[in-house]
Amino acid sequence: MQSRDYKIFLVDLDGTVYRGKETIESGVRFVKRLQEAGKDYLFLTNNTTRTPQMVVDKLKGHGVATDVAHIYTPCMATASWIIEQNPGKKRFGVYIIGQVGLWTEILSRPEFYFDEQNPDYVIVGMDTDLTYHKLQVANRCIRHGATFIGTNSDLNLPYGAELLPGNGSICAMLAAASGQQPTFIGKPEAIIIDKALELTKSSRQEALIVGDNYQTDINAGFNSGVDTLMTLTGVNRREDLAGKRQPTYIVDTLDEFEL
Repeated sequence: MQSRDYKIFLVDLDGTVYRGKETIESGVRFVKRLQEAGKDYLFLTNNTTRTPQMVVDKLKGHGVATDVAHIYTPCMATASWIIEQNPGKKRFGVYIIGQVGLWTEILSRPEFYFDEQNPDYVIVGMDTDLTYHKLQVANRCIRHGATFIGTNSDLNLPYGAELLPGNGSICAMLAAASGQQPTFIGKPEAIIIDKALELTKSSRQEALIVGDNYQTDINAGFNSGVDTLMTLTGVNRREDLAGKRQPTYIVDTLDEFEL
């Protein structure tokens, strides 16, 4: 399949390059072709549980050599978005529900400090150690005026043959309790795409989003005005797209896509 010449490739991970612990060989070959052709790329994941270095290490285990400069997560986009929304403000109190990826990214920046009494923001990411106490504190802070941010809206996460409750489900519970809807940052929202383009100094016309999930990856392209390449190696099949707006390109595997 022939495409036009794109400057930056925003590449999903789970379902595109790997599936859990399983390597998707066509996805790995695609990344290596990008690297050999000297194409700029950014791995764009909705996973907030890992730090960029942890993502690099996981990719190495699947045969992909890269570095943290090529990783972009909703944690990073969240921090940038908050700072951008508040020109002139130097410090932000945050209450965080999440795991090491989110905690490390937010609190390693000098603009943020942890505050469970009266934070400016409540930031909610995936947390497999979620407790009632964490929800209680978050709910109280949101009700007292903190801005509610969800790193991503995924209702479920594939885990083997199961579908686990995702961050969107945690946020839905907090939204019901607090009466406030969150601002979501990750795919399919335009915010993370805009931030990724800003980081790479690229225009929408120069970018291509590559992913397997119609709901997140492909809709992110629709929402941000960026072309999309859908690979059928992950969650969706061709029949799932019947009657829906179509991606720019659809392939059974990424081996079919010519750079």
